Amino acid sequence: MAFQLNSRSYCSRWALSLSLIRLWSSFALAEGPYVEKPGTEGNGNIVIGGEYSVDPDLTDRGNPKGKYFEFSMRLADSKIFPGNDSTLDSRKPVREQRRIFVYVPAAYKDGTNAPILITLDGPGRLNLVRNALDNLTISTDANRKLPAFIAIGVENGGNDGKGSERGLEYDTLSDRFARFINDEVLPAVLNNREIRATYPKLAFTQNPWGKAVMGCSSGGAAALTMGWFRPDLFRRLITYSGTFVDQQDDDAPEEKHYPLGAWEYHSGMKLIETSEKKPLRIFTHVSENDNRAKDPEETYHNWVMANERTAAALQAKGYDYRFVFSRATKHCDTKVFEQTLADTLVWMWRGYHAE
Repeated sequence: MAFQLNSRSYCSRWALSLSLIRLWSSFALAEGPYVEKPGTEGNGNIVIGGEYSVDPDLTDRGNPKGKYFEFSMRLADSKIFPGNDSTLDSRKPVREQRRIFVYVPAAYKDGTNAPILITLDGPGRLNLVRNALDNLTISTDANRKLPAFIAIGVENGGNDGKGSERGLEYDTLSDRFARFINDEVLPAVLNNREIRATYPKLAFTQNPWGKAVMGCSSGGAAALTMGWFRPDLFRRLITYSGTFVDQQDDDAPEEKHYPLGAWEYHSGMKLIETSEKKPLRIFTHVSENDNRAKDPEETYHNWVMANERTAAALQAKGYDYRFVFSRATKHCDTKVFEQTLADTLVWMWRGYHAE
């Protein structure tokens, strides 16, 4: 009888151990490498125009609203962009404070690890992004739905072009601006008292596929540069009228490695074609009448040429990319944003899922 009891006890323990092994195995599988299957829908080259209309998903349709916050960061407090670089032109003013704009959609659940979208030249098109979030996070159409990402608009450091703080931040080919956003701006958002009071458990995903950047003009160039140099941090990139031209400071240290600035992405060094393919999903756009559209190649400043070549390079390298050419429009044209931004966001977040 004793032997019988021991055998039963042994069998029970063995069955329990097997159950635990199966349970831990299921956890291990669930915590395996993050994989997306976005498909190819919406990829490739698209031409729009000449009539334009506002996408209803970018308007206020009366859906539940999230929370909007605004605060400032002193440039002098930054360890990365304190506003006193030697390359700056003293005739181009630098801001003393940089405003940060944050929108947390109603669909966000406090305590979950939120994906994020950084919008440059903040607030930028944050008004349209807010409407898109209000309308599409609650969409019942699985093919036209957005995750509840937190939108963060970041103001530039001031002025424009070579010798400016904005140009230093946006037109320089390095990982510096990506580090600034990751190391200084994101922690400032998470530690903001007003935001914390409303969302005490606010958290951002650490998954780089859950971190997107959007910009226009030099902001578009910065979006590509952030992902290009730090794909471990940002992988979803949206550029409108991207400044993929030679606008890097002539005396920038980066000139030694990239003498033509962002022009090197598609021409000159042809970085996109000659570098190992990176884990990035990229949207680009250019307008028919974009900046200096008639300039010859030797100026390194033709926006249409630069963006068409960038799209061709992305296609040749096999990237998941979407390129929109808009007829009868100009640089960073509002009509283009109002018609395309919802489609752009939906395409950009295809395949994303929470870990």
